Amino acid sequence: QVHLVESGGGLVQAGGSLRLTCAASGSGFRVNYMGWYRQAPGKQRELVAAITSAGSTNYADSVKGRFTISRDDAKNTVYLQMNSLRPEDAALYYCSADATVVSGIRYVYWGQGTQVTVSS
Repeated sequence: QVHLVESGGGLVQAGGSLRLTCAASGSGFRVNYMGWYRQAPGKQRELVAAITSAGSTNYADSVKGRFTISRDDAKNTVYLQMNSLRPEDAALYYCSADATVVSGIRYVYWGQGTQVTVSS
């Protein structure tokens, strides 16, 4: 079992920055890729950014050039640096981890979400 804990959300003015952190804990697992998703009221959950174990990254077009995803494998932690925030970035941000557990089975785990609010 892998447990994800997000932190770093909050209220920020448009143009400001926030850094989200997601730490994976548990035993007997290997994280394959980690990602950040977001869901605004009335909208579907969407991928914001993802990073593989090799360090390859993928971003939603709407955040390219403003957001940066990174990971610390030693800490099983992924970060999302969000700059130049816009009101449309406001959402509940979820961390996701694709992990292989000791049995060799891969699972996708989700955090509880952290709220990002951007005031105009």
